[in-house]
This record gives sequence, structure tokens and C-alpha cells, in this order.
Amino acid sequence: MPRIALGLAYDGSAWQGWQTQPHGQTVQDRFEAALGEFSGVGMPLATVCAGRTDTGVHAAMQVVHLDTEMDRRDESWVRGVNAFLPDSIVVQWAQVVSADFHARFSALSRTYVYLLWRGRVRPALWAGRAGWCFQPLDLDAMRQAAQALLGEHDFSSFRSAQCQARQPVRTLHRLDIEERGPFVVFTLRANAFLHHMVRNLVGALLQVGQGREQAAWMGQLLQARDRRLGAPTFMADGLYLCAIEYAGNHALPALDGGATLLWPFTSPR
Repeated sequence: MPRIALGLAYDGSAWQGWQTQPHGQTVQDRFEAALGEFSGVGMPLATVCAGRTDTGVHAAMQVVHLDTEMDRRDESWVRGVNAFLPDSIVVQWAQVVSADFHARFSALSRTYVYLLWRGRVRPALWAGRAGWCFQPLDLDAMRQAAQALLGEHDFSSFRSAQCQARQPVRTLHRLDIEERGPFVVFTLRANAFLHHMVRNLVGALLQVGQGREQAAWMGQLLQARDRRLGAPTFMADGLYLCAIEYAGNHALPALDGGATLLWPFTSPR
């Protein structure tokens, strides 16, 4: 049976995360229903995604796959499925892939971007799309603290109690903290992320930036492997799944959604 990969973007503000729920108010529920309507089968079509995003989290690039006997041109998948989707969810591209491609297990890395607005008052025009911090931040101290997180570690201090991952070891390849006008932009790339891991890392880095903790605390927290010692989970508003990396034999288009949808906040590397 042919396998189709699709690239999605969505505004997660109105949705209860990606993963299907009994109430049906998730991106997966709405997307699979649209696939069913497009295909004419009268029932949702099951899909597999590259990374399950939480309530309120956005995606500039989410990759999914499904197996189907439907024979349609790539552009027909894009325009046809979009006709059944709300404005907040969009199929950006579609492509037939090999049977050994798996949206989740074939992925080599995922990249998230967190947009943080710094200002005296909350940003009305960025409500739901950027986090907010009104306190002054020491970005140099935050960058120093971030160095302890790079590489392969047990990230138990940064996983939620509801995390279903079998083990907490992840490899963090990149953690950049950049100043872009009124924004601080966090870019994180890892082989995979634990539940709430990015938001917990950002929350801990803000503790350092606000002077509540020293930069060395980050390494100590990492080694403690105890979530109870960490910072509160930071708001979901500014978090975007931006890029999925696959091996070269799975050539897919436009996998770095952040390069276009979040310009000028993101930078390639």
C-alpha cells in the first residue's frame, strides 16, 4: 500500500495539542477527519506524526505519514485536504515516500523555537504566539548556563510527571539564545524531546536570567535528575515545532518551516 508524507503547519492556540483525545479538540482529530472527508471514506484516516505537540504549541513544520490506496497528485492532496481544514491548520506539501519511511522513527532530529517577548506589558498582537517576561534578563548568564545542557544527558529534571517516554536520555545538539529586537529567541535541536522538556528548559534558563539562580545551577539541576527541583513549566504560547531532519534517502521538501514562517526570528545552522 502506498505511503504518503505530508508537511503541516498549525496555530495551536485553539487546539488541545496534537494527539487525539475523546473530546476531539486536537489537531490530529481535525486533520484525520479532513483526510476522511477528502478521501470520501466517511471516517477519519489514521496518521503518524514526527512529534506530538502539547496544548497551545504551534508547528511551522510537522511531518505525518499515512498508508492509503488513493492515487492522487501531490498538489491534489494539498489543495483537497486543505479544503476541509480550518484556517489554523494547513497542509504545505505532500509526497509519496518509500515503505520504510516513518514520520517518527525515521526522524534524526527535531528543532523547536521559543519566542519570548520582553516588555513592561504583555504583547496584545502576540497573544498566544509568544511567551512574555517583563523582568530584565542577563542573556550572557543564560548562555553560560545553557552550555551544561548540550550533549547526551538524562533530562529527568526537565520532563513532566506525565511523560510516557521509556527512558529520559536525550541528545541536545543545539541551544541558542539570541536577541531579536524585543524578542529573545531560543532555538533547540535534539534527537527527540521529553514531554514539556523545552518549556521546562526555558523556565530554568529564565531563573538564571532573572538572577534567581547562578549559571552553575543548571548543571547541578541536570545532575540531580529530579523534576521537583526545577523551575515551573513555562507557558506554551511561544513554542513552535520548526524543523524535522531525516536521512538523505528520505528526500522531503521544505522541512525547515522556521526558515520561512518564523523569519526573521530564526537563523539557519
